[in-house]
Amino acid sequence: MSADENQTLQEEEIEALAAIYGDDWEVVDSESRKYHIRISDEKLKNAILMEVSFPPDYPKTAPPQYILSAPWLLRDEKTNLEGSLADIYCENIGESIIYLWVEKIREFLQERTELHVKADTTAEAVIQEHMLDGKTEEEDEILDIDFLNVQEKPDKCYFEEQENSSDDVNCPEIHHGESFVDRKSVFQGHIASISHTKQVKLVLDSLYQSKKIAAATHNIYAYRIISKDKSDVFYQGCEDDGETQAGSRMLHLMQIVDACNVIVVVTRWYGGVHLGPDRFKHINNCARQLLDEHGYIQSKNEKKGPKSNKRRS
Repeated sequence: MSADENQTLQEEEIEALAAIYGDDWEVVDSESRKYHIRISDEKLKNAILMEVSFPPDYPKTAPPQYILSAPWLLRDEKTNLEGSLADIYCENIGESIIYLWVEKIREFLQERTELHVKADTTAEAVIQEHMLDGKTEEEDEILDIDFLNVQEKPDKCYFEEQENSSDDVNCPEIHHGESFVDRKSVFQGHIASISHTKQVKLVLDSLYQSKKIAAATHNIYAYRIISKDKSDVFYQGCEDDGETQAGSRMLHLMQIVDACNVIVVVTRWYGGVHLGPDRFKHINNCARQLLDEHGYIQSKNEKKGPKSNKRRS
């Protein structure tokens, strides 16, 4: 097929997309054929911005190029979505596929919203049940798990409070993770950037203003702060809050990934069913996910195939 025929097909597709999506369709550069499409679910809770460009050989012998912009999207979710878009292209080689891509993304958003609404409803019911009965999980068997022997970077670590800082110490912004439910127990992580040990109490006091969090079975936390004056000095600490070794395991995780100037709190509402060792896995997974989402873990650039550009959203 000639370049003119590809160009004609592109122009027809662009005209159709502009008509279908209206204000959600934006021309970025008509000469290079680069466009933005804003895609949201029916409830407008989440949106993905897709930047798409048309290479000269599209649609007959080359796929369109795209970048998905959605900072809230988890890495695994984005990878799975990109895989679905690649499948659509492979099933429709030689055809115009932008509309199919957009509607697949919209379907993904709708399913994600419904899933999270259901999870939030379940979590809310478990939390309310816990606040009524006040149950706690009895200690399960002592786990025969040794900590990894990891060589820490700092030469000195302190668990006591830092000296008073000349700067004002304020409560930082606290970010809350999504709830996770396993056998009626609910887990939720919280994370904040801190630079002084006094902020640990400020963060905890702020969280405890929520009656739900204050009434939780456990509020496990760990923090690490690097000294402003000495790069080899760390202030760090942890609290199990009745969940033996949970806080120290979280701190150990933070040491392994070298997370600095951050506090992570994981709240657990016990649902009446013993989870055994799984509860420690859930607590650390909550902590690790938040550390990753907020940039405290250096992530590898994992992209696959020619389906999208390499730029991270």
